[in-house]
Amino acid sequence: MGRPKQFDPDAAVEQAMQVFWRKGYAATTPQDLVDALGIGKGSLYNTFGSKHGLFERALVRYRDSQAQALVEMVEGTGPVKDRLRDVLRLLVEMDLADPDRRGCLAVNAAAELAGADETATELVRRMFDRTEQAFRALIEEGQRAGEIAPGRDARAMGSMLLSTVVGLRLLARVAEGPERLSMVIDATIDSL
Repeated sequence: MGRPKQFDPDAAVEQAMQVFWRKGYAATTPQDLVDALGIGKGSLYNTFGSKHGLFERALVRYRDSQAQALVEMVEGTGPVKDRLRDVLRLLVEMDLADPDRRGCLAVNAAAELAGADETATELVRRMFDRTEQAFRALIEEGQRAGEIAPGRDARAMGSMLLSTVVGLRLLARVAEGPERLSMVIDATIDSL
């Protein structure tokens, strides 16, 4: 009879997510994970199968927490353009406040693994699709409220907003301050 697990797998996924987020997938070694999780390699592999299996679970956890939080912010109340500006500003503020300047785990994974890792690419694609759909719904709400011209293509505008978020998250990793990012936000909202 095997010994019971001496760790909480959910807490381990959270810790692993932090390591992958800070270091990236390729730069994270199994030893990094073992050290961060405080478990043996055997427990790591017995529970998660592989480093990649743990990474997939970390991406799902990120999606469930971060992407859901973004969707909830977009679905708030008040004028649509104000909500969009607030969401973009909040993302920039969070990124600039992070001393490690990790950016967005999904954006980082796309930059590092797209085309080389089908599973990670598909997980990130679904996260981006979910975010884009939330933006599209918000644009359509703005059109119904008369804030955004009804003839504009809500789908294209949702894609533009997703692209803006991806760009902002990358720029924030190297920005010296918020000025350039604020200009991008203002120009984006003004274009609506």
